[in-house]
Amino acid sequence: MYATLLFLHSIFRWFVVCAIAYAVLRAARGYFLKKEFTNLDNGVRHWTATIAHLQLVIGIFLYIKSPIIHYFFSSFKHAFFDLNVSFFGVYHALSMFIAILVITIGSAKAKRKKTDLEKFQTMLWWFGIAFIVILIAIPWPFSIFPNRPYLRFF
Repeated sequence: MYATLLFLHSIFRWFVVCAIAYAVLRAARGYFLKKEFTNLDNGVRHWTATIAHLQLVIGIFLYIKSPIIHYFFSSFKHAFFDLNVSFFGVYHALSMFIAILVITIGSAKAKRKKTDLEKFQTMLWWFGIAFIVILIAIPWPFSIFPNRPYLRFF
């Protein structure tokens, strides 16, 4: 089950990255060009948040099943100072949870704004901040933090 969750989490990250990048670009375009907030824009807002939440659920199950996390909690005194272990035990999980929280708040706020410009501006700021946090917290192959390949297979 762990290998399957790891694979799904690895694949699904690309959906999250693409969805939020697209949402930020649409929000920037709409805000700076003073476009109308269409049903497509609202769908992008909604589906970006939904995709992020699905990734969070997969991530929570992966966190529960991960041998790295089991080691982290069983040897907390030593593991906390090992960046390869503590990154996944604390920093990655906390950063991603915060990013999903920011996306959720931003989506809810944008949905309730009155004008199109306010909706785009809200999406741009909240989703943009979450996007930066996500890009920092992903263990990219080139990362100065612990790194992983672009795709994890079984």
